[in-house]
Amino acid sequence: MRTTISVMMTIAMATAAMTGCTVNPPPLSQAQLGTIDQPYVLDANDKLRITVYNEPNLTGEYTVTGSGAIAFPLVGLVPVRNLTLEAASAALQARLGKDIVNDPKVSIEVLNYRPYYILGEVVRPGQYPFMNGMTVQQAVATAGGFTTRANTTTLFIRRSRAAEEGSVNGRGSAVPVLPGDTIRVGERYF
Repeated sequence: MRTTISVMMTIAMATAAMTGCTVNPPPLSQAQLGTIDQPYVLDANDKLRITVYNEPNLTGEYTVTGSGAIAFPLVGLVPVRNLTLEAASAALQARLGKDIVNDPKVSIEVLNYRPYYILGEVVRPGQYPFMNGMTVQQAVATAGGFTTRANTTTLFIRRSRAAEEGSVNGRGSAVPVLPGDTIRVGERYF
């Protein structure tokens, strides 16, 4: 009987000690953090309005495919993933200028950005539309704020196509939200 109690106490103490051994991801590097004023880069599911001046049959709304391209009339698939709006416009102009349109002028604007996601200890976790210039604190506010159990000191972000999430200071830092980000608010221990 004494041995059974002793074994159970040992297991309980080991379990209690191991619950405090969680490993937090490292902080995001300055390059991963980005800046609020960095140019927007295109990716899958961005909805675009493309205007080809003096060519109303080519002007319209297009969505970036899962492979990162737009299917454009007369030229086929044009890869635009990871391109800024200016670079995508130049790429499309170059394709159209090859015996299709004489001296094409192309303008591209984003109609719908990729969403960002916020999970964990916020009032309304879920998917939200991206707005240019948004910070992590504004994203938390959009999701209804922190719950009473939230760890407001350290938040976790997984950038779009990043292998792992990184941690950021949850108080006072102006960390930008990028399209496709997943923000996780953890639970505090006490």
